[in-house]
Formats: sequence, structure tokens, C-alpha cells
Amino acid sequence: MKLLFFLPLILFCLIPQQVTVQDTAPVNVIAHKWTRARKTVEVPEGPGITPPAGAMIAQNKNFARNVRANEPPGVRDPNADTLDGRSAQMEKNVQDARQPKSKQMDGITYKVKVKNDSANLVEVLFWEYQLSDPLTPENVTRHQFICGVSIGPSKEKELEGFSTTNLSNVISVDSLSDKTKQFQEKVIVNRVEYADGVIWQRKDWSLKEVKASYERALKEAWVPGMCKSL
Repeated sequence: MKLLFFLPLILFCLIPQQVTVQDTAPVNVIAHKWTRARKTVEVPEGPGITPPAGAMIAQNKNFARNVRANEPPGVRDPNADTLDGRSAQMEKNVQDARQPKSKQMDGITYKVKVKNDSANLVEVLFWEYQLSDPLTPENVTRHQFICGVSIGPSKEKELEGFSTTNLSNVISVDSLSDKTKQFQEKVIVNRVEYADGVIWQRKDWSLKEVKASYERALKEAWVPGMCKSL
């Protein structure tokens, strides 16, 4: 189900798309806010144990090894029954038991409420939360997200993105002394992908600037309505 749901994100890299580049977004941002949060995040599995070199058993001699290469799937590897093979498997089991599958992370939750002002169904949405110093507004920190959504024409939806990066890297000491003027905040829609294959994209934004993080996000697990940090 997850793969089928997020298939449009993969397919758009493979087939030509109709892209409209404009300044005015067809998805309107109605409200936005951020809060400090702690969430449980998945921890990637470690590299694991490197299997030892096969012992010089009869099955590892050239002729026997070539025969085993053509054996059907499911046939047990004779190396697993050697002392080295059993030791490696035991060590792997110990490391797997110690390896945490998830952990608590401190970060920032960014929430936005959007409305689809177009006549088409929105499936994918790229957006960013901008924060700047009131004393030096040209210094902007951007937190970008991609969401797998389903927003019908004239419908509204609340979206939420979580990031472990700093809230802002450019806030001055003078700004921090006045909490009422700590940040200037803005949410911008960068790209909208519709169910019919049409794409709208902001004039001053390019997918290339988030290419690496976008490809990383595609390899992770997805569920409907989820937003990933870019």
C-alpha cells in the first residue's frame, strides 16, 4: 500500500511531465506555527557482520562452488554449518539484539494549514517554513518538506513536518532579547503535483536544490499524509 500510494513521486522522475512555472501558488497557506517537540524516529540498521572467509571444506573447492552457484534458491549454504559460520551468526544475533530500532530525538514540529484553490486533486506538496531575524531580514533559515497528500478541489488540510536541525542559524543577540520579535515567519509552497500528472512549481525554486535529500526521502517508508524533511 505504501509503495502504491507514493508511486507518483517515483514516476515523475521517469516520464515527461507538464510543468507550469508561476509566482502565485494554487495552494494557499491559511495558518502556520512551530513548536519544540520530541519524537521517536527510526534508526538505520548498522552495517552488520562481515561474513568470514569460507573454511576450506569440500563445498568451497572450485568445482563444488560452481555447482552450488546454480542450485535453486532455498538450498542451505554449507558454510553456515562450519565453526566460523556459526560464530558469525551468533555474533550477528547479539548485535541485532543490542541495536536500537528507534530513539527519541529533540527537534521542531512545523505545522501548516493549506487550501487547494485549484480544480485538481493534489497528491504531492513541497513547502518550506522560513524564519528570519527582524533586524536582518535578508538572513533567512529555510526548513523544507515534502508531503504525500490527497487534497481535493477547495478542500483544506493540516500538514506537519518534523526536523532535528536548528530552528534558525542567523538570529541576532538583540532579537533574542525581545521574545515578541524573535522571528519573522513565512510559509511558501514550492511545488504542487496533481493526480493527472500536471505540476505547478514556484518560479524561483528548483527541484535540483533538494535532489540529494529528495532521493533519500524516497527510500524511506511512507504512509498517506506523511511529510518528510528535505
